[in-house]
Amino acid sequence: MSARRRPRVRIAARNERGPERAGSQGIRHWDLEVRPHLTPYFAYGAAAVILAVHVTVGVLLKISSTGVIFQTADQVAIALLGAVIACAVLLFARPRLRIGAPGVEVRNLVGDKLIPWSDVVGVTFPPGARWARVDLPDDEYIPLMAIQAVDKDRAVEAMDNVRGLIARYRPDLTAR
Repeated sequence: MSARRRPRVRIAARNERGPERAGSQGIRHWDLEVRPHLTPYFAYGAAAVILAVHVTVGVLLKISSTGVIFQTADQVAIALLGAVIACAVLLFARPRLRIGAPGVEVRNLVGDKLIPWSDVVGVTFPPGARWARVDLPDDEYIPLMAIQAVDKDRAVEAMDNVRGLIARYRPDLTAR
């Protein structure tokens, strides 16, 4: 009989230091860090398969004659193309959400964005959506690819933790 595994969400200790960034205002303390659970596995597997297929095709390109003359440069180019595509697929393993005193830091596929608490209107997970989102003023939002529906119980626990921290840092939002 297997015991049901509890979802894990990393909650940083108050005195834990976050990474320093050029241009940041000192050391940041994050109360919560969330990353997707299943998507990175799919991304790593897909990237490995894509790279292996392109390298194999590149190696086998000159084995049989098809009427087209392939050079070694063509073989290398196909393998490099596979590496570029694999790297693009690996971007899906990057999403992260951090919450702390400075605000909400969102990293989706490309780039980090720190949203100060004054700009956060709420965090929602709309019905039927693939991931959660940070609601901003004027009906704008930023997707949170770190909290995904495919993670099920982990996503529920992450949303509970996020809502708890929003109540802590923005009590005016929960009073409505």
